[in-house]
Amino acid sequence: MASLEYTDPPYQAAEAERTMAENTMNQHERMLAGLPYKAWLDGLPEARLECRRKLYVLNTMAPDLREDGVPRVIKDLFGGTGERVWVEPPFHCDYGSNITVGEDFYANFNLTILDVGNVTIGSNVMCAPNVSIYTAGHPVHPDSRNSGYEYGIPITIGDNVWLGGNTIVLPGVTIGDNVVIGAGSVVTKDIPSNVIAIGSPCRVIREITDADRDYYFKDRRFDVTDY
Repeated sequence: MASLEYTDPPYQAAEAERTMAENTMNQHERMLAGLPYKAWLDGLPEARLECRRKLYVLNTMAPDLREDGVPRVIKDLFGGTGERVWVEPPFHCDYGSNITVGEDFYANFNLTILDVGNVTIGSNVMCAPNVSIYTAGHPVHPDSRNSGYEYGIPITIGDNVWLGGNTIVLPGVTIGDNVVIGAGSVVTKDIPSNVIAIGSPCRVIREITDADRDYYFKDRRFDVTDY
C-alpha cells in the first residue's frame, strides 16, 4: 500500500482542522499554545495587573514577615509549587500562573521570569542572583514586530539544577537533570542531564561524575562527613 503524501486529502483535512481551531482561539489561548498573539486583548492586561498586585505584596513585605509570607504569596502566585519554596525579593514575572516549580525551589535576588509561555521547573532547583528566564519573544522582521504580535515558547528545567548568577535562559530551551549552568551564561539551546555548561552561547564543558561528590569548590575537598 502506497504511503500518503502531504498533499493527499487526509493531510489537507487535518491541516484545515488545525487552522480552524487556531482561528477560534482567543489571545490568551493563542499565547499558551505558542502562537502569535496580541498582549493587550482578551483579559491579558487584567491578568498581568493581578500578578503585579501580588508581586507588590511580595516585594514590599517587611523582613520580619517574610518567613511565612513569602511562601504564601508564591504559592498563590504560581500555577503549582512544592510544599517548600522560597524566592528572595525582589522577584518579577508576567503572569505567575504559567510557572510551576517542584519541591525545595530556591531563587536568590532579582529573579525574572517572563512566563507568557509555560515555565516548568523541577525539584531542588537553585537560581543565583539576577537569573532571567524568558519564554517571550518578538518577530525578527521589523514589519512583523511592529504589528504588535509576540510569542511565548515554553521552557523546561529538570531536577537538581543550579543556574549561576546572571544566567539567561531563552525561549524553547530544555535543561536536563543534575545540571550546573555557569555564571553569566546565555542558554540558547537544550542542555543534557548531568553536565556543567557555561558561556554565551552556553556549551557543555564536561560531565558531572561521582568523583565530584568529595569537592565543594574546584580542588577543595570537604572537611566534614555529612555531605
